[in-house]
Amino acid sequence: MHKIKLLAAGLLVSVASLNGVSSFAQSTPGTGTAGQEDRLRAITTAVPILTVSPDARSAALGDAGVAISPDANTPHWNPAKLGFVQDNIGLSFSYSPWLRNIVNDMYLAYGSGYKKLDEFSAFSVSFLYFNLGSIQLTDDRGNPLQDFRPKEYTVDLAYGRKLSENLSLGLGARFIHSNLAGGISVSGTGGTSEAKAGNSVAADLGIYYTKDMTLSGKNFNMAFGGNISNLGAKISYTTPDQKDFIPTNLRLGTALTLELDPYNKVTWTLDGNKLLVPSPTGDPDKDFERRNKGVLAGVFSSFSDAPDGFSEEISEINLSTGIEYWYDNLFAARAGYFYEDPNKGNRQYFSMGLGLKYQKIGIDAAYLIPNNQNNPLAQTLRFTLSLNLAAEETAAPVE
Repeated sequence: MHKIKLLAAGLLVSVASLNGVSSFAQSTPGTGTAGQEDRLRAITTAVPILTVSPDARSAALGDAGVAISPDANTPHWNPAKLGFVQDNIGLSFSYSPWLRNIVNDMYLAYGSGYKKLDEFSAFSVSFLYFNLGSIQLTDDRGNPLQDFRPKEYTVDLAYGRKLSENLSLGLGARFIHSNLAGGISVSGTGGTSEAKAGNSVAADLGIYYTKDMTLSGKNFNMAFGGNISNLGAKISYTTPDQKDFIPTNLRLGTALTLELDPYNKVTWTLDGNKLLVPSPTGDPDKDFERRNKGVLAGVFSSFSDAPDGFSEEISEINLSTGIEYWYDNLFAARAGYFYEDPNKGNRQYFSMGLGLKYQKIGIDAAYLIPNNQNNPLAQTLRFTLSLNLAAEETAAPVE
């Protein structure tokens, strides 16, 4: 039976972790500038692709989406917004070539659709598929073993219901499949074991508040959203006692939309999100203990377990902000910015995008511009095609 270093599986996870990073700021004890290596503590999880913006609209807004107006991509950002969807049926499909400056066979695809059940609620089905391209696996001497195509996907169901004129709640369920190394054998400190595909299930819980108002003769809308996503079981790629956290995430945000006149409106949005998993410390023993916490224990401890206290907890909050302009609900222009603390991953990039809508069909595109020219996701493009179908009107009876 062939053996392969456990590092090989870890490298596959690292490739998947390039969800916009210029570098994951991980350090090895005893390297780097004195005192600096202890502060470079990026939080890593299994299946990090779950935290990536899959659709072009939110990608152009700096990865903000928890409180913007509902659309067919709503289930990924906040299932509660399903209670406020306007059309009877909404469908969307998104595609993004991944790391296209490095390889040409990786891509991210996302599809989502919802159906209104009544005036107050809607149900959705969506899927996410991440193809990591072709990778050649080798043994511990560098001899080729086989070509393998790692992949990850999720299947989601969500339901949102309006509780009042302004408030709604939503719930989502997700099946996660991550196959990074196939059925090869990996050798580690505990001996040899067979790598396998990891599976998990998770839930999302969202809340959404929206209110239309008038000020100085201008109509505007204020919205707030919150979503806890990927709250679920750890995932294992080898033995049941070796499990990794999935990216349980808390996202809170707001959106302010101002109607300048009957043809022009502008939306400003801001999201903040924090991973609800244990913070790394740089101490192998402490980190081993934290990795073995239960899911709920990890969630609650994530608010107070950073080694440098409150200041480091704040640094673990990523910020996404963007502006969206619509002309006559036909043409949209968007711009955004994403910020992550340098000691927590150092993802910082601008984004921009355009949207066109004609009757029932919409097309959106987004383009990522990183601060660092060497960022592997430089020039990343995302495209989304959407279709919205209003409920058929019943003709009045002829008397």
